[in-house]
Amino acid sequence: MTPSGSATGRPRVFLDGYNLALDQGTGVATYARNLSFGMARLGFEVGVVYGTRAAPSFNPLIREIAFFDERVGDPPKWLVALRRSRRMLRAPLGEVGVRVPITGQVIATTFRDRLPHFDEIWNAQELFQQSVAHFRIFGNRLALRLKGPRPELMHWTYPLPLHIPGARNIYTLHDLVPLRLPYTTLDNKRRYFRLNRMLGQQADHIVTVSEASKRDIVSLLGVDPERVTNTWQAVDIPRKFTDVPMQAVRDEVQGSFGLTAGKYWLFFGAIEPKKNVGRMIQAFLASGVEGPLVIVGKKAWKSEEELRLLFDDHIRYLVQDGATLRTRHKIVLLDYAPFRLLVNLIRGARAVLFPSLYEGFGLPALEAMLLGTPVITSNTASMPEVVGEAALTVDPYDIGQLVQAIQAMDGDADLRARLAEAGPRQAAFFSPDRYAARLEALYARLGVAAAPAPVPERLAAE
Repeated sequence: MTPSGSATGRPRVFLDGYNLALDQGTGVATYARNLSFGMARLGFEVGVVYGTRAAPSFNPLIREIAFFDERVGDPPKWLVALRRSRRMLRAPLGEVGVRVPITGQVIATTFRDRLPHFDEIWNAQELFQQSVAHFRIFGNRLALRLKGPRPELMHWTYPLPLHIPGARNIYTLHDLVPLRLPYTTLDNKRRYFRLNRMLGQQADHIVTVSEASKRDIVSLLGVDPERVTNTWQAVDIPRKFTDVPMQAVRDEVQGSFGLTAGKYWLFFGAIEPKKNVGRMIQAFLASGVEGPLVIVGKKAWKSEEELRLLFDDHIRYLVQDGATLRTRHKIVLLDYAPFRLLVNLIRGARAVLFPSLYEGFGLPALEAMLLGTPVITSNTASMPEVVGEAALTVDPYDIGQLVQAIQAMDGDADLRARLAEAGPRQAAFFSPDRYAARLEALYARLGVAAAPAPVPERLAAE
């Protein structure tokens, strides 16, 4: 057994499952999964720390069951009270994580595409909620102590007030949108600023995903540029989705939604102020192009305001006499699409619209480019450095520019062909192998050297 506790001699590197536990994926969840695969490519033993509501159990089978379904039964009230008392007493000392055995006794095939790569799974009951409460009371990070050897490095994928004593603790700050565009988020801005500034001071290192975000971290939080590393993100879509024959793509989008491949436009992402959906709809309707705009995304904060052109009674009154029906048919709203279907929707689209006001990275645009679909996106924040010359970029606040870009994309087949060819080349800069190389350089700077190993079977299959 090595000092790090690894039976194999490989360094143990952990990440958190804060966003991985969400029922539906987010950009940060994709980031965390890709990070875990990057760690595996470098030969590390990968551990993932969750904070589910499942209470600890001495029975390993119950711990495995509870990881996949927290409804394993309520413990006796006296035990709940005892655990609560113990938690209150040890609050300043931190939370304790226990290992979750993943033996295969629970059939977890349903979760296969959502799980990260892992060699170990750990859980500390309600860890992330406890850390937020701890920060509000004490103003510092909550310690996480594991019932076993500590990892050499803990990579927190989100600004969480947590740390593992004795390990190198690094934090990914994806962007500072609550500070740059405060009116687009619901965060408590004072608390958000205090947390991120504290992490900037106390972290062993700060990681971010674009040069734009790095500039914000340095200028707004006062972090030394030498303590901030931009690794960008990895964009990776498994071949089982990308290699679906184009005829099958056409059949699926036609059969599922009555859409004709190449005749519809697509936006996918949360419907919230930052994503600029309202201006996008306005520009699309004003452009006069044929085919509907398909919007795939959950309605979030202020979504009604973003969709006001579809539901505002005043607008309906002004466009009556048949035009209302046309507007409804011009926009297709989907709350959710399974990943396979979403990939097919992207591949079948005439173009993807992603005119976000501000992005730390902008993964949807890059995923579309990887699949060879032309993209119209913003010229703000990280987007120019991510898409390069392989997409049309516009001022996201200028509806006229967006109208012109949609019309140009619609009317110029050569432009669409050029962008379809350039997109995959640009996306190659963010391939999993290149991302792993950037991770390797970062971790080596922090004294954690990679241990090259054969690519895990799951990664090789994808």
